[in-house]
Amino acid sequence: MSATASLTTPDAGLRLSLSALDPEVRDALAACAVAADRTGEPDLDAVAVLRESRLLGLAVPREFGGAGAGPVDLNRCVEQVAAVNASASIMLFQHFAVSSRIVEQGTAVQHRELLPRLASGEWLAASAWSETGAGANKKNLATKGVRTDTGWCLDGAKAFTTSAGVADVYLVLAQTGDDTADGSDTGYGAAGQTFFLIRGDNPGLVPDTSMRLAGMRGSATGFVDLRDCHVTDGDRLGAEGVAASVIARVRESGATLGAVAVGLAQAALDAAHAHAAKRGLYGHQSLRYRLVDLTTQVEAARAVVERAGRRESADPGLTTLHSKLFASAAAERVISEVEQILSSAGYVENHPVNRYGRDARAVALMGPTNDLCRELVSLSWNR
Repeated sequence: MSATASLTTPDAGLRLSLSALDPEVRDALAACAVAADRTGEPDLDAVAVLRESRLLGLAVPREFGGAGAGPVDLNRCVEQVAAVNASASIMLFQHFAVSSRIVEQGTAVQHRELLPRLASGEWLAASAWSETGAGANKKNLATKGVRTDTGWCLDGAKAFTTSAGVADVYLVLAQTGDDTADGSDTGYGAAGQTFFLIRGDNPGLVPDTSMRLAGMRGSATGFVDLRDCHVTDGDRLGAEGVAASVIARVRESGATLGAVAVGLAQAALDAAHAHAAKRGLYGHQSLRYRLVDLTTQVEAARAVVERAGRRESADPGLTTLHSKLFASAAAERVISEVEQILSSAGYVENHPVNRYGRDARAVALMGPTNDLCRELVSLSWNR
């Protein structure tokens, strides 16, 4: 399978064009999406495609075998994958997020040991932050990390972990100290929380993918139990007790789940055009105008995602939050309108527009959830 990144010369800087996704990869991921949505099982075939495609290395610096892509290009890549396989795009997005955190917060040893594997596709990374009862803002974690003679012992349970049972390394959020250790409040996470990188083959990490979702059905989203899970201090990512500040900087990275929503909106728009062409409907002015308005909404969502990736606003973190809010809402509007355009043709169980709608609704619920995005934006007004 050929490489997916269309690269310019190093002197001109690494750029991904909007046509960067290799057609062979695109077709393979599209076929995987249909099968996984039908069964609801983890999309192992899509994971294999991602590993082989070298896409997993885009966020890793070149000196460790990656492409060194920035947030604009990462968002574009996620959008393109989402247009054919939203579940795969979520797995890819989380892999990029963990890779980037290791680049920013990792030690020299972690860089040498982890980044080449993440870049080559040998390892897939996942985030395990959410918990039942912890709240969308992750302030009430039940997962605890306790120091031992050899490092740390973690106990707890994580929910809604993408790539559960599929990932080779998990970025786990745990409470390791007093949650009132300082007075800072970033709105997401709490004081005394620490990140750990836990290998998928650690006997104390037990995934459970029995959860069946309405959308993103191939994303291997499930539970991860931590049962007497022992790790070394070398598996800690970043300083002890400062995970909340790391999370705050994640928003400022420019990578946004809004890119997933844009990909889904574009896929629905393409379906509407295909329907119009097949039925000879372009002769109807009213339909043409509806398609123009939908295209404008998709372009507007793409523009705000692009702005988030460029990190040029006065507060890049807020722009990232706005990009998720706007793009996810736009995607749901566009898909709903396309469903009306398709009429009875889209009311068939296996029509992809139904998958797009279910997947788009899932984006709003992914962390930070849209309501938490609104809360974080409103909290910034009092700073």
